[in-house]
Amino acid sequence: MSRILTIGAAQLGPIALDETRSQVVERLIAHLRTAKDRGCDLVVFPELALTTFFPRWFMQDQADIDRFFETEMPSAQTRPLFDEARRLGLAFCLGYAELAHEDGRTRHFNTAILVDKQGAIVGKYRKIHLPGHDAHEPWRAFQHLEKRYFEPGNLGFPVFEALGGRIGMCICNDRRWPETYRVMGLQGVEMVLLGYNTPVHNPPAPEHDRLGWFHNSLVMQSAAYQNATWVVGVAKAGNEEGVPMIAGTQIVAPTGEQVALAVTEEDELIVADCDLDLGLSYKRSVFDFARHREPETYRLIVETKGPVPPRGAIPMPSDKNSKENRR
Repeated sequence: MSRILTIGAAQLGPIALDETRSQVVERLIAHLRTAKDRGCDLVVFPELALTTFFPRWFMQDQADIDRFFETEMPSAQTRPLFDEARRLGLAFCLGYAELAHEDGRTRHFNTAILVDKQGAIVGKYRKIHLPGHDAHEPWRAFQHLEKRYFEPGNLGFPVFEALGGRIGMCICNDRRWPETYRVMGLQGVEMVLLGYNTPVHNPPAPEHDRLGWFHNSLVMQSAAYQNATWVVGVAKAGNEEGVPMIAGTQIVAPTGEQVALAVTEEDELIVADCDLDLGLSYKRSVFDFARHREPETYRLIVETKGPVPPRGAIPMPSDKNSKENRR
């Protein structure tokens, strides 16, 4: 008997700097109601879904930064989202900026949570692969200060038993790194939920700009196939405060095929019936990890952070300086 989850990938159009949490929550609730009408079980929202993408601005006053962060979840402003989801019998995944008090200090994370149909938080992930830079770079048309405003996540890449399957989460730049999916794949993940805010323009490497849509699909489709898992990628899109953001919200099957794809850069819900058993034939054959993986030969992956030239190699530019990865 198949295990089918009907997924609603809830793309958001731009969120203005002066848009309030309550206004954004109303947009999210509208997505929930549409998702209910279309028979969804789970609604997936983008990264930093409650505010504009604030790392595009350089701010020195910590109070100015912290106003974009949530100190509790749910809060008074986000409680209506939880209440409506519970009333409708929908689970959801939400990305937001998290201010936490841990280990005797205040910490800032780029976070996603998985909330079940009863309104309980059953999973949390904190973004690990932070792109961008940590100091003001005035030459840029806009900043990308995730390394300044967040610290790398400290929860690893957990997989949660939820909604009748094994579900993992990652955020934006994480999707570009194969290790993200493989760590979850080794836990038998059946669906990866991820939100992103990705500018069209990459200031350190503008030659990449024309390939943004292609790269976005490439990494999610290849990861879905190589780990025999569903991947749900959800964008915040459109021209947000003068910065164009890519769309491309999509639902990818364990076969690597796109089964649903957004066609706008605005608030848009795409829906697919996702059979969690679809990846089993891949997990039992070409990607039977226990039978085919040779981890002893992969040590370099975890023993070094940057590239290591082969013995006797002539130094290449990439051995010294690598360009900033884009989101």
